[in-house]
Amino acid sequence: MQLFHLHARRRRARGAILALFLGLGWLCASLFQTQVLKNMAYALQSDANRLRPFAVPAPRGTVYDRYGRIIADNLPGYSLALLPAPRDSLRNALARLAPVLGLPPVRIEALLEQQRKFPAQPLVVSPDLSFEQISAVEERRRQLPGVFVDMRPKRNYAAGQAVAHLVGYVAEISEQELKLPAFQEYVPGQTVGKAGLERQYERILGGKPGVRYLEVDAYGHIIGELAPQPSVAPVPGKDLRVSLDLELQRWIDRIFPDSTRGAMVALEPGTGEVLALYSSPAYDPNQFVGGVSPDLWRQLNADSARPLLHRALTGLYPPGSAFKLASAAIALELGVVDPKAYMPIPCRGGMQYGNRYFKCWYKEGHGYLTLPDAIKNSCNVFFYQLGLRIGLERFLAEANRLGFSRGTGIDLPVEATGHFPDGVDWFRRRFGWKPTPTEVLSLAIGQGPNSQSPLRMALFYAALAGGGRVPAPRLARGVAPVGEALDLKLSPENLEWLKEGLRRVVSPGGTAYLSSLEHWELIGKTGTSQNPHGPDHGWFMGIAGPKGGSPEIVIAAVMEFSEHGSSTAQYVSKAADFYLRRKHGIPVDTIQTLRDHLIAGKPAPWATWR
Repeated sequence: MQLFHLHARRRRARGAILALFLGLGWLCASLFQTQVLKNMAYALQSDANRLRPFAVPAPRGTVYDRYGRIIADNLPGYSLALLPAPRDSLRNALARLAPVLGLPPVRIEALLEQQRKFPAQPLVVSPDLSFEQISAVEERRRQLPGVFVDMRPKRNYAAGQAVAHLVGYVAEISEQELKLPAFQEYVPGQTVGKAGLERQYERILGGKPGVRYLEVDAYGHIIGELAPQPSVAPVPGKDLRVSLDLELQRWIDRIFPDSTRGAMVALEPGTGEVLALYSSPAYDPNQFVGGVSPDLWRQLNADSARPLLHRALTGLYPPGSAFKLASAAIALELGVVDPKAYMPIPCRGGMQYGNRYFKCWYKEGHGYLTLPDAIKNSCNVFFYQLGLRIGLERFLAEANRLGFSRGTGIDLPVEATGHFPDGVDWFRRRFGWKPTPTEVLSLAIGQGPNSQSPLRMALFYAALAGGGRVPAPRLARGVAPVGEALDLKLSPENLEWLKEGLRRVVSPGGTAYLSSLEHWELIGKTGTSQNPHGPDHGWFMGIAGPKGGSPEIVIAAVMEFSEHGSSTAQYVSKAADFYLRRKHGIPVDTIQTLRDHLIAGKPAPWATWR
């Protein structure tokens, strides 16, 4: 007896076949969807689970001086990073790394805070490992599964502290910098320029980082790299050529007195190009590469000598008698002084004006003087009268036109603006009273509300040396347009009168005669600026070149607490001699100035004594 009717069994068989085909169809459709339609999506999801992107730093561009010498380049270095992981895992890894890398607790907390803000980014623990640290990490590799050690270019400054303030330094980008529009494309852990040329030309030198993918297992342990080469290759930074003379910069660092605070700036008169830009004391920028240690940072900031201060650009000093050339230039331009005539009041050690007696630095008095001799003797009484002839309002207007209340426009990120009244109303805004005509007496001799940087003073004297006009100071060549030029608007005849005054300063009887040179004509001006905090500061502004030829270098120097400009002059003279000897193929000698010859007992037949 059959349990089911024959037709019923056939219907059930057909139903089973239909269900089987439907099931197979669904499986085929699913397979098609997985293998064809969503292939890329699942492949990416799989890759995301097993691959971790890791930024590959781009080598920064090399910085060359005017003769092709290397100022900054790269050396092979090693960095250590932790791949993204839960916070507890990172904390444990950092605790294991602490004794190896010398990580203090505060540094560990800072790294964890950084990871909290950028959880998807690898955490760069140290961008510069020593060989001993690498060895210690490799010995503990099994205990540090998420640690990745990578070779990366390390910045190197062969000249060390001689170029510290000029070239700046590099370090890891900060959280505040990441918020700036200029760093929109940057990522945490990336190295950027922090100061000097490194900062100014970050977009040129920095390049663009690449990407490398690391393969990890289900626990986040690194298995290896996806490929030996980066998936996205980094774009190296471009090289930068600057006008600096590296050997001159090193020479200045060599001769600048130890423990003396000050600065020296050298410019090329015709072009405004910077030949040297030196500040003392300094620091070693190599110690900043990969991150400055907290102890060193505290030490540099606590140092009363302020080695981080770029005195050549941001140090502001009363210019003292070095400013008298500006007063003379203004008077000649306005036609209020005849350079061959005497002032009506002779110098008797001072002069009475109103109810106040204004002193000259030479209490015995200089007597009657012409303009060139007043420059030679730096006579205050002469320049008091010169200031009164100009008048306060015209003096302020002309001094501002010459740029003494603004920056020079040099292509570096930080520059101090000169401290100088922008007009008569400045006194009302600052002190609440109307200025009297006596204000111009102090300003005319470089005192009063007048503080200038060594670079600003060097630019003014470069204009004197360059026929009355000089372009804005510049370091980089062929990168950006040069700024507005300084034009003294002086006739060649008046310029020659000013140079004659400077020539007499370095002639027999002048305050800088002992700094004169055998092979070159050196002219200049000493200056002593009053310092309410201690001994006076000494200035010297030097212009030098072949005898009978055009000036080829202008150097401005200030030395804090040196008391007299004449003591500063010898260092300016030695720097100018070094530069010119090399330029004209004369062997460099350490016995350079007339003072050197006298001390060494070496004959100086080229020197005259009357």
